[in-house]
Amino acid sequence: MSEAPERRPDQKPIHCVLVAAGKYHDIDYARLEVMKLLAEDDRIRVRVFEDYENLEAIRNADFLVSYTCDLQPSEAAQKNIQDFVNNGGRYFALHGTNAVLKFLDDGLVDAPDEMPVFADTLGTRFLSHPPIIPFTVDNAQPDHPLVKGIPSFETVDEQYLVETRAELDVLLDTEYNGTDDISGFVHSDIKKSRHPVFYIRRMGEGAVLYLTMGHCRGHYDMEPVLDWWPEVDRSGWQQPIIYDLLRRGIGWSCEPAIAKF
Repeated sequence: MSEAPERRPDQKPIHCVLVAAGKYHDIDYARLEVMKLLAEDDRIRVRVFEDYENLEAIRNADFLVSYTCDLQPSEAAQKNIQDFVNNGGRYFALHGTNAVLKFLDDGLVDAPDEMPVFADTLGTRFLSHPPIIPFTVDNAQPDHPLVKGIPSFETVDEQYLVETRAELDVLLDTEYNGTDDISGFVHSDIKKSRHPVFYIRRMGEGAVLYLTMGHCRGHYDMEPVLDWWPEVDRSGWQQPIIYDLLRRGIGWSCEPAIAKF
């Protein structure tokens, strides 16, 4: 019987909190896909929550990941997340994390500024998006390790149009042409402009990495607005590039913990 290999110095746990919850998206699908990627490194130990309210879990984590939409942290949770980042934590925020959505009686969708501390921490606030149609994502920093080797590419996803709330280190971005239809949103007066797709927002000793791609929706995810969504949306999840970006982001998230080994 051969001896078991000795534990390497880098074989230590990396503690992750994943918050996956919210509205109008196939959270089950996104949660599973992110969990599979996190499981590729067996050092990453994950606690999964449906909100941001376990303040101690987030405070004690090495990194935080979220895939949410219209999930508003309490004031205490917003401050806790901000403190987590300021104190050196890394936060990988995905897709609709920066979105608050209100379906109005006139049929429009509003994106009110109802979680300002959280939006300031994330660095952006969602405003609107055109229908799910092809658009181009450009590499804004080809030499940055997080996007090195990634050429400009076309994707079919929600092209997030956002309000910038802080200084951002933009890695990938996209140009909204000013004409694709956003009339269903209250924020429908957005002119031709560039918007971040993948960016770092540094804060204190830590940082947020945000990826706006990754829309997904199943038949039952528009309740109570609609009883049935006719087509399952997988959008950018059908392209290998999103898995590449997610793997790079998870690796970035682990860096401070690994540096302490």
